[in-house]
Amino acid sequence: MLLFWFRRDLRLHDNAGFYHALASGKPVLPLFIFDCLILDQLEDRKDARVTFIHDSITEMHRRLEEQGSTLLVKYGKPLDVIKTLLQQYPVEGIYTNHDYEPYAHERDTEIENLLHEHGLKYKSYKDQVIFERSELMTKSGTPYKVYTPYKNAWKKAFEESMASPYPTEKHFDQLYEHPKTQVPPLEKIGFQRSDIPTLKPDLTPKTLKVYDETRNIPALDATSRLSPHLRFGTVSVREAVQVALKYNDTWLQELIWREFFMQLLHHFPESAQESFSPKFRHIRWRNNEEDFAKWCEGKTGFPLIDAGMRQLNATGFMHNRVRMVVASFLVKDLLIDWRWGDAYFAEKLLDYEMASNVGNWQWAAGTGADAQPYFRVFNPDNQIKKFDKQNEYIKRWVPEFGTPAYPKPMLDHNMARDRALTAYKKSIAEAAG
Repeated sequence: MLLFWFRRDLRLHDNAGFYHALASGKPVLPLFIFDCLILDQLEDRKDARVTFIHDSITEMHRRLEEQGSTLLVKYGKPLDVIKTLLQQYPVEGIYTNHDYEPYAHERDTEIENLLHEHGLKYKSYKDQVIFERSELMTKSGTPYKVYTPYKNAWKKAFEESMASPYPTEKHFDQLYEHPKTQVPPLEKIGFQRSDIPTLKPDLTPKTLKVYDETRNIPALDATSRLSPHLRFGTVSVREAVQVALKYNDTWLQELIWREFFMQLLHHFPESAQESFSPKFRHIRWRNNEEDFAKWCEGKTGFPLIDAGMRQLNATGFMHNRVRMVVASFLVKDLLIDWRWGDAYFAEKLLDYEMASNVGNWQWAAGTGADAQPYFRVFNPDNQIKKFDKQNEYIKRWVPEFGTPAYPKPMLDHNMARDRALTAYKKSIAEAAG
């Protein structure tokens, strides 16, 4: 028999690795591990992402039981869990899908080595992207560092068959027959149910056909809400690309940005910890903790910033246009290290994905690959005039806006912009020697 290990692919349909395991001719026992090495780092014991994962695997468990099988759900260190399962079941190998983050790479290498020591198979498949790792490279054989050439290469290399779904359901007769098991309750793994829901994705023509026209207006509910579902794999990237090809090229480009950042993190894993561009590794950040707290709480006196942060804290989501503005404000206006912002988003975002989050933070900071120029600084007031003229979004999240209860701006934007440009120029000078 084979184990199929679900991780960032929480669906039974259109799942590459699961399909290959089922099509191998061997009985397949599905497995999910609540990884304590990840969960123990989460401070919020009502983390909405853990609730979403738990709900997703509970539904998978129910559907697998209808097929006479089960989803084994374990909690612990993956290596220890796998060692135990090798003793309990006649396992001939483990199938899974690739995961690209640095921790995942270390974890999977450990598991693969363990299986090889026992003479067992370890097979992993591409599932969460259309193009991965080194599949798209420049003519000189180096990774793309600029988005537009990468996007063009992506579109040129893409074939419609790459978005064809894997027909896993045709092979459900290969599921391992297993007595009923239980999904451990959240409390058993040290968590409680979150009140923050993960909304279903909206991939309808009504939303996607006008996406390029409406995506920058935060007051509108005009985005697909797909990102957490891509993050945890409840929707396949192939399904998303099919819809994008049918309805909206701008939305397709968002999916390509995601893959651009993933291949960057694969080739430059150090970029998760330090500025991608060496000339910006000498910035003298202010890192004022009181300023950071005001930013986190949405009490800066800049209404668009405050609305975005309050939306994030309340819902685990922030509109993409606003994400860019709040990131620019933290890094440029407050001169606080982008890694502080990245870490806070990692705590709060339902759709937190290391590659995209690091890539977007470094884009906003001007320190990353194909980043906006360091001297471009979003003016929060001008952004309101462009994208929230009637203050609809602001009033939704900052009800005291326009009253004496709302704080005055914590600083002068023009002063802060000049201060940031000076700091960046000094870093460039130091890097040049």
